[in-house]
Amino acid sequence: MQIYETVVVIQPKLSDPEVAEFIDKTKKNVAKGGGEILSEDRWGRRKLAYPIKHVREGYYYYMKFQAPGPLVQKMSAQFRITDDVLRSMTVLAPEHKAPPVRTGPKAPKAPSAGPK
Repeated sequence: MQIYETVVVIQPKLSDPEVAEFIDKTKKNVAKGGGEILSEDRWGRRKLAYPIKHVREGYYYYMKFQAPGPLVQKMSAQFRITDDVLRSMTVLAPEHKAPPVRTGPKAPKAPSAGPK
């Protein structure tokens, strides 16, 4: 299973309990599809950079989760047909690799043959 990141912009006309219900439903769908939520963050209401569907602000929700590919496709399709979602985007999470660790002493530099 891969690790994905999703950001969803939800209609601002929804009340806080309705937004919470939408988020809970999304989390249940991930769990039901065999995925696991690794982290989430509710960014709250923010002004959009440009109007989407004649709306100038939205409620942002971020979620990082591990899931099989078919579940991600199903979630994206569900977000597209849901009227309460203004925009959504799901991407593969970048792999965080540790920098290579140098072992042993540092090799001495050879004298350079610079200008004399």
